[in-house]
Amino acid sequence: MVSTDTNNSDGAPLDLKTPMTRALKHLLATTGVSLAFGGPVTSDGSVKLNCFAGQTVGALPGVELMQGEGLGGKAAAVQSGITVNDYIDARTITHRYDPIIRAEGLRSLVAVPVIVNRQVVGMMYGAFRTFDIIGGRIERSVGHEARALEQSLVARYFAAPRTAGHELEAARLREQLRETHRSIQVLAGRAEEPEVRKALDVMAARLMSATSEPGSRTAAAIDAGVTAREKEVLQLAGAGLSNQVMADVLGLSLHTIKSYMKSVMSKLNARTRLEAVVAARTNGLIP
Repeated sequence: MVSTDTNNSDGAPLDLKTPMTRALKHLLATTGVSLAFGGPVTSDGSVKLNCFAGQTVGALPGVELMQGEGLGGKAAAVQSGITVNDYIDARTITHRYDPIIRAEGLRSLVAVPVIVNRQVVGMMYGAFRTFDIIGGRIERSVGHEARALEQSLVARYFAAPRTAGHELEAARLREQLRETHRSIQVLAGRAEEPEVRKALDVMAARLMSATSEPGSRTAAAIDAGVTAREKEVLQLAGAGLSNQVMADVLGLSLHTIKSYMKSVMSKLNARTRLEAVVAARTNGLIP
């Protein structure tokens, strides 16, 4: 894991609090969870809870979860999301923090790590105070926010130099356009009428040019043999969709989606989905 004191390529420390709080507020608004919370990984590998969206009784803020302990500690240790639908009775985690969870009245929780450069830099949670079953929709939503935060951190700290005020605003607007573009692509894939699908494709194409990063190369310059279908898969992966959801959206088998992802990662010399998405965006293959 990595400390939040770790410097980026410009020598400045990673700052997760503002972008993570923004992501948690969006998660709370779109999922209906009772509480969304999280925080950075500290220098000793623990998770410090300092970002919240929703009502808390005050037991969680400032708590540091030891590496490997509790739900978040384990999720950070294994670098993978974990869900428990009854925290107190869960047998897959340690129960060092049961008194805090009881004080907050939390029952069902999902924890997803935020990973940059193959290292965990933060943890995000979605929690219910009732015995709601956390299914695929909630898990995907937390995962989507975590992946979007990862990409934001990579773009801000590793993929490009710092920008001045007006350039930061332009970057924020481009990210909003990317979200709109991805939504249109998903709708186009689901549209049954050819005329509607064609109209949505035209709208998506217009947004494509508006979301290009300044100074990025054109798609033709680094195409590397990436097919149109592989670009579609990359766009959906960039939106945080799982392989199964991408298969459902594109009407393909799970095996085919995995094959496309493996192929495009090889072509872009990427070792992870995130690296492939960042490389494709930086070089103009996808918005």
